[in-house]
Amino acid sequence: MTRMTPFSNPLLLGFETMEKTLDRLNKSGDGYPPYNIVRLSGEEPNERLRITLAVAGFTPENLDVTVEDNQLIIRGRQTDDEEFEYLHRGIASRQFQRAFVLADGIKVGAAELKNGLLSIDLERPAPEKRVKRITISAIDDE
Repeated sequence: MTRMTPFSNPLLLGFETMEKTLDRLNKSGDGYPPYNIVRLSGEEPNERLRITLAVAGFTPENLDVTVEDNQLIIRGRQTDDEEFEYLHRGIASRQFQRAFVLADGIKVGAAELKNGLLSIDLERPAPEKRVKRITISAIDDE
């Protein structure tokens, strides 16, 4: 039985990678760390966004922010503090990886860690209208 998807319409050409991306997003179910995405207001023609992740206990050295292809990937790694003997350990040192798929043209700006919140600014330039006329060549039948 063939699986029907929104991208199986024959009028949608070249969207195979989009379909794979959506499948990958559906499979990522871990909610750690929690995050917000906000649109920053402004009078600029470019859309500005900010992703904020709650990363309490992490230092800038424990965090890694990279852009790989069209993905913004945030990784966090903490090491166990072996100088202490824990009587109770309710705060786990936990590793994480959170990935956000970026649309074409989105630029990743500054990243800032303040009060346990990692903020990453994004900018989407205003789209340019592109029109391209295709020349039709005539072939004479002889």
